[in-house]
Amino acid sequence: MNTLRTGILLAGLTALLLGFGYLLGRETGVLIALIVSLGMNAFAYWNGDKMVLGMHGAHEIDRASAPEFYDVIAELAQRAGLPMPRVYIMDNPQPNAFATGRDPAHAALAATTGLLDRLSREEVMGVMAHELAHVRNRDTLTMTITATIAGAISMLANFAMFFGGSRERDNGMGVVGGFLMMILAPIAAMLVQMAISRSREYAADRGGAEISGQPLALASALQRIENAAHQIENVTAEENPATAHLFIINPLSGHGMDNLFATHPSTENRIAALEEIAREMGAIRATGSYRPVPATAGPWARAQRSVRRPWG
Repeated sequence: MNTLRTGILLAGLTALLLGFGYLLGRETGVLIALIVSLGMNAFAYWNGDKMVLGMHGAHEIDRASAPEFYDVIAELAQRAGLPMPRVYIMDNPQPNAFATGRDPAHAALAATTGLLDRLSREEVMGVMAHELAHVRNRDTLTMTITATIAGAISMLANFAMFFGGSRERDNGMGVVGGFLMMILAPIAAMLVQMAISRSREYAADRGGAEISGQPLALASALQRIENAAHQIENVTAEENPATAHLFIINPLSGHGMDNLFATHPSTENRIAALEEIAREMGAIRATGSYRPVPATAGPWARAQRSVRRPWG
């Protein structure tokens, strides 16, 4: 259902781009919209992962520099039937993580030092399994495409605003109608982009639970990251808000409102869905209650029976 919904939303976003181009310039406008979209998508396809990782100051690690964390990713990738991704760490106190890359063969997973410091080993496994589910579902490519199409619509709107639109008198809309389209089209594109992002998060939660085998550890991690996002600023995310949808939890505000303007589903709703998955997997005993990992549980570094920090 999530895949079908994503397909419908993506088709709608593409139609919005072409329709907006037609209203601005008839056949010529459609052609310009296509060229702009294809050009932006081609650039993002080949360079998007490098740009995002660079924006957040991520540095690549290997098994020699962070054996515990690297081995966990290798184990999860094997369970998921995926090639070993590149692994990055961001020197950032806010616990969070994201995946990027155009396909499973060119994927990269990035986690913050805050995630490795504050979460237990099982919670970190749940988070990284979620990110691997994004890779397996090719969500990183889907979200790159949606972001660039939405960006193309915004670019066309700015172009039309600057030059006063094209053939407004000929297209039957008039000056007022054209002006409204310049404002509403980017907003509509943003809403569709957010809806796609939110639908993919639910699918990745389920996939992550299946890969890790510990849906309640993932649920606990989501709650911890949500709480921390209210208290710890993610400076690089604040400087690059367009990348917020990539993270497992919104790094900008940590809001849990499940509404059209949220880049992520409600954390409460995601936890409820993971509880249901846990019931399906037989992970909850007769009480049926959800008991997250205690806040006093040792962080990742302490759980490794090693005094060395996982990121070296």
